[in-house]
Amino acid sequence: MLSAIEQGLIFAILALGVFLTYRILDLPDLTVDGSFTTGGGTAAILLVNGCDPWLATLAGMGAGAVAGLITGFLHTFLRIDGLLASILTMIGLYSINLRIMQGPMVSVNMRNGEPINTLFSGFRLAQPGFCPSDNSCLFSWQVIGLLALAALVCKLAIDWFLATNFGLAVQATGDNQTMALADGVSVRVTKNVTLMVSNGLVGLSGALYAQFNGAADSQMGVGMILVGLASVIVGNAILGTRFMFLATLGVIVGSVLYRLVIFFAMDWHLAEAGDMKLISAVLVVVALVVSKAEWIRKSFKVLSPWWNKPDPPEPLTSQALHDPAKTEG
Repeated sequence: MLSAIEQGLIFAILALGVFLTYRILDLPDLTVDGSFTTGGGTAAILLVNGCDPWLATLAGMGAGAVAGLITGFLHTFLRIDGLLASILTMIGLYSINLRIMQGPMVSVNMRNGEPINTLFSGFRLAQPGFCPSDNSCLFSWQVIGLLALAALVCKLAIDWFLATNFGLAVQATGDNQTMALADGVSVRVTKNVTLMVSNGLVGLSGALYAQFNGAADSQMGVGMILVGLASVIVGNAILGTRFMFLATLGVIVGSVLYRLVIFFAMDWHLAEAGDMKLISAVLVVVALVVSKAEWIRKSFKVLSPWWNKPDPPEPLTSQALHDPAKTEG
């Protein structure tokens, strides 16, 4: 279960990136499946060549941002539909990732008979009895604390970003692009920057996952968009979207819950390893349907008063307009 929480926190950074495009920018971005691998592959190949783990991780984040910029360029400058632009980038990244990794997989465990230094190297040796018959496992609770801190920093950075004037322009672009243009907002800039930030977070998540998993491969990003969507939808269904602080926190909570659902499904033999993508798809469908159910909305509204925005006042009828008592009420 601890491993599921660790992976959930890593994927929470990816989900925060998906939150920016799916919830804020209202742009379906499938670049995620490619940029996750790009970030992981870039970090892995740099680590193999002796690069500092922090620099390798930042390079993975930068590679993901470049992938997002490519999607933005196709969409805003070449006027290709956003969904199609992201699909084209995702497909192209498959070949680019193979070039980056110089093959289908890169291991970050050993190099020339010596262990490769990663961000998790300091947690490799376990205390006696903590991990039975496995001296190479991680100090799970320490890793959870480290990853929780990383996810929290990314969450606070997004909160700050969306509270700036530029962040408000991004939100305006997602809410009503035509109105944003009329107000003088450069939609091209807001979309490109948001796609870069979003996929930069996805690349960072991929870089962390490659180091945590001990390897990066060309298929590691397949289905990651579903992971992000499930985390966003489940988290926002629980904590709502009224306050941005709670909305981004809900993404992290949703990511951890998503991984726990996968873990228990596997642990209780309800599904096999090959069923994970199917479980992801079903979970997204269930979350979308259930979160729109009226009784669910009312239940969460009782448990969490901030979950739903207050209903707008009903428009005054002609009778109310002529009745001062009703108008005052």
